[in-house]
Amino acid sequence: MQENYLAKWLNNELSEEELAEFKKSAEYASYQRLKEVSSTLEAPKFDADQVWASLKNKRESSKSKVVQLRPFTKLMRVAAAIAVIAVASIFYLNSLDETISTQYAERAEVILPDASEIVLNADSEVSYSKKKWDKKRNVSLKGEAFFKVAKGKRFTVTTPEGTVAVLGTQFNVENRKGLFEVTCFEGLVSVTFQNKEFKVPAGSSFLAINGEVRPTIAPTTTLPYWMNNESNFKSIPLSYVLDEFERQYNVTVEVKDIDTTQLFTGTFSNTDIDLALESISVPVNIQFKKLDGNKVVFYAEETP
Repeated sequence: MQENYLAKWLNNELSEEELAEFKKSAEYASYQRLKEVSSTLEAPKFDADQVWASLKNKRESSKSKVVQLRPFTKLMRVAAAIAVIAVASIFYLNSLDETISTQYAERAEVILPDASEIVLNADSEVSYSKKKWDKKRNVSLKGEAFFKVAKGKRFTVTTPEGTVAVLGTQFNVENRKGLFEVTCFEGLVSVTFQNKEFKVPAGSSFLAINGEVRPTIAPTTTLPYWMNNESNFKSIPLSYVLDEFERQYNVTVEVKDIDTTQLFTGTFSNTDIDLALESISVPVNIQFKKLDGNKVVFYAEETP
C-alpha cells in the first residue's frame, strides 16, 4: 500500500484521506526529508552543440594517419619497365650475328641454315646472321676455313683482305696477317681484292702477300692439307710457317738470328710435334730447341 502511496505522493496524486493515512506511516518523515533536499539540488548545465563538437574533434584526432603508397601503381610501372627491357633485349639478341671461333690447336665444324658446311682451322673465327640468312648468305672470316657451299643464292665470304663470292662450290680461304689465299676445289670462285676481281676455277688458287698478288701452284689434293692434319706451304715466307706451327701446337715460338722473310716450301705434321720441328728446320738449315712452358726456339746453326 505504501509503495502505491509513495508513487502517488511524489506525483501529488494522493487524496486528502490517502495523504492523511500516508503521513501516519513510519517512513513518511524520511521521504519528506529526501524530497526537501532534492528540491534544492541543481542539474549541471548541458550544451548539446558543445558536446557534439567535442566528440567530433576527439574522433578526428583519434584517426590513424594514412600514407597512400599506391603499391599497385608502382608495381605496374616496374612491370612495364621490365617488359620494355625484355623486348629490347630480345630484339638486340636477335640482331646479333652468330659467331664461332677456335683456339690454338683446335678445330670446329659449322653447319649453316642452308646446310652449307664450314670447317674452321686453328685460331679462326666466322660470323653470320642467322635471322637474315634467307635474304643474304654472307659469312665474315678471320683466319682460315674450308667451305662446302650448298647451291642457291650468291654466297660471300668477307675478310679484312678481300671478298670471295660463289653460288655453290668447295673452296678454302686463309687470311693471316697480310696473307690472303683462296683455293678452289670445285666450281668457280670470284675473288675481289683491292677493287679488282679475279676468277679462280677449280684446281687453282689466288694468293696475295702484303698486298702483292703472287703466282701460285695448282693444288694436287681435293681438300686443304690441314684437313688431313698437315700444313702445306709453297714459296711462303718462313714467318707464316712459324705462326702456323704455333697455332697447330699451341706453343710459343722464338727466333734468333734467322731471316724469317726467306721463302719456305714444304709440309709439316699437325699431330707429331717432333716430326713437325724436323720438317720445318731441315729445308731452311736452322736448329731448334724445346724449352719448358710450351716454348720452342729456332736459331741459326752458328748461334750458340
